[in-house]
Amino acid sequence: MTLNLTAAEMEVLEALARRKDLSKTAVIRQALRLLQLVDTRVAQGEKLFFEDEVQKKKAELMVL
Repeated sequence: MTLNLTAAEMEVLEALARRKDLSKTAVIRQALRLLQLVDTRVAQGEKLFFEDEVQKKKAELMVL
């Protein structure tokens, strides 16, 4: 399989792989699993939030 990424996308992929000590393939696999989980739960009517407990802020992640 060939994956065509922009230079910026490839930089992000490489940075994540280094930071997580994973191969680029493993990062892509994790991203796919995460997207599948989020997509399934959003389809069931659930919402995804990020919460900053220190600043007492919540932000909803809008998934298209």
